Amino acid sequence: YLLFNFVLIYLIPSLMFQPLDCADIYNDRSWGSGVYLIYPAGPTSGRYVYCDMQTDGGKWTVFQRRTDGTLNFYRGWEQYKNGFGHAAGEYWLGLETIHLLILKKNYELRVDMEDFDGKKLYAKYKSFGISPMAVNAELDGYRLHVDGFEDGGAGDSLSYHNGSKFSTYDKDQDMYEGNCAVSYVGAHWYNSCYWSNPNGLYTWGADSQFGLNWRSWKAFVSVKSFSMMIRPVNLI
Repeated sequence: YLLFNFVLIYLIPSLMFQPLDCADIYNDRSWGSGVYLIYPAGPTSGRYVYCDMQTDGGKWTVFQRRTDGTLNFYRGWEQYKNGFGHAAGEYWLGLETIHLLILKKNYELRVDMEDFDGKKLYAKYKSFGISPMAVNAELDGYRLHVDGFEDGGAGDSLSYHNGSKFSTYDKDQDMYEGNCAVSYVGAHWYNSCYWSNPNGLYTWGADSQFGLNWRSWKAFVSVKSFSMMIRPVNLI
C-alpha cells in the first residue's frame, strides 16, 4: 500500500510532466543549466537539449552550440533537418524540432559568442521563427524570421539573412548563383552569401572566410564559441 502511494504521488506526476522547452522546466523546478529532456510534439517526441538557466534571466533552449571544434558541422540536409551531436557538448537541435517549438509559443533569439581572448558579446532579436506561417516548413525551406535587433556589442549579422531559406551542401536554396554552403563550407540561412556563418568550419581563430564568423564583430576571424538559443517572449 505504501509503495502504491509512492508511485501515485511521485512517479505518475513525473511521467505527466512533459516540458515543451527549457522555460517550462525552469518554471517547474528552477533547476540550473544543463541537459534536459523536452517534448516539442507530444509524449513520443522527447529530445535532449542544453538549457541555459543563468544568462539574462535564464529559461533559454539552446538549439546550436559550438565550443571546441570537436564536432563536424559540414553535414547534409537530413542531418540539419533532424539534428546531430550531443546536448552535453556541440550539437544542432534540428530544423524540424525548432519549427515545432515556434508553433506553440512566440520566441526571442539570443546569439552568444566568445573570441580566443576571452571576450564575450551577444546579439539579441525580439522575434524569431522558422517558416512560422507555412503549412509545410520543409517545403518552405525552413525560412528564417528575425526582427527586433538588440545590440549586446556583437552588432547585427543576422538580419541580412531574414527571409532566407536554409541551405546545405546537398540542398542549395540561397540567392547566390553558386552554392554558398559549398563555397563557405557550412550550412545556414544563406542569402547571397553571408554576414554570419555559425555552422562554418572551426578554424581556431584563424583569419578565414570559411570560419565560424559573425562579420559585424570579427569580420572573417573565427570565434572560439558560439551558441544560438531561444526563449518564450515576455518571460523574465
